[in-house]
Amino acid sequence: MPEHEFYTVEIAGLKRDLRLFEVAPKLRIAILNILGDTELVQACARELAKKLESVEYDVLVTAEAKSIPLAHALSVETHKPYVVLRKAYKPYMGDALQAETLSITTGQPQVLILDEKDRDLVQGKRVVIVDDVISTGSTLQGMRMILSKAGATVVAEAAIFTEGEKSKWLHIIALGHLPLFTD
Repeated sequence: MPEHEFYTVEIAGLKRDLRLFEVAPKLRIAILNILGDTELVQACARELAKKLESVEYDVLVTAEAKSIPLAHALSVETHKPYVVLRKAYKPYMGDALQAETLSITTGQPQVLILDEKDRDLVQGKRVVIVDDVISTGSTLQGMRMILSKAGATVVAEAAIFTEGEKSKWLHIIALGHLPLFTD
């Protein structure tokens, strides 16, 4: 079995070793996978909730799938509802809205869908977009497009980490920043 390289982070008072993963020739990123890491999710939700105290908003919005536990935990901490933008349309979603983005982790187009039942939750509301890691901004762009179509106002964007060009993400409410690893 090959040796893996890791990047150690300290976030919300906890240490984690993030595996480095090649996303393009000579470009690796540190992968944060919060699925199943309840301790980290809860700690990050508490810290993000503190950072969001001065923001007036009605709803949290995230994209499927890895950031769902964070949105849920943040919803519990803040007593605000959350909406998940889905990646595949199901007939029960009715008159859904959708937007297409490009995923950095797969390099493939990615569709984001707002279920008809959630449209009323965001229409005319102030929303905070929540993600685990904001890297290229493509998912953010897709979420903004759908929320605009739905008549929502994005008042803040929050993440556990931003990644890449730090100056590009100064407006993001984040707990930390991950570098890109070039060989």
